[in-house]
Amino acid sequence: MTDRFPDETAESFPRPPATVTDRNDREIRIRIADGDDVDALVEMYLEFDPEDRAQGIPPVREEPIRTWLDNLFGAGCLNLVALHDDEPVGHATLVPDVEDTYELAIFVLHTYQGAGIGTLLIERLLGYAQEQDVERVWLSVERWNDPAIALYKNVGFEMSSTESFELEMGIRL
Repeated sequence: MTDRFPDETAESFPRPPATVTDRNDREIRIRIADGDDVDALVEMYLEFDPEDRAQGIPPVREEPIRTWLDNLFGAGCLNLVALHDDEPVGHATLVPDVEDTYELAIFVLHTYQGAGIGTLLIERLLGYAQEQDVERVWLSVERWNDPAIALYKNVGFEMSSTESFELEMGIRL
């Protein structure tokens, strides 16, 4: 976890729910996710491209995916889901960490990447976090993942640590 966050607070982010059109003219609905979404998210993660897995998540097999999701829908986590034709195509979560910070994780199915869904999910997740009085969010990203780094910077995250295998970025809400 980063202990260096920007001094300035980010501006207000839009809140969920939202229905938006992605860059491929698909109608995407973004809403707060809950435990009722676990089965559909398990199915989404079973379709997840192995090359899009980072740091061991999401898990590969059904039972570990289900256990992982059960944890994400547990104590204090904030979750959003992106739906196309009522099927999950993306999931973003904030997981409580030490010292009142939250770690961000986001996943978008390979066939939906590059269409702006990640940006929409993160912006609304940060808006939801502002609504819940979250003040600091951090993430780690593999240093060669240029599209993700550009996305995070575009949303307002700043580099906080570049000293390890992965980069750390943070934002103050």
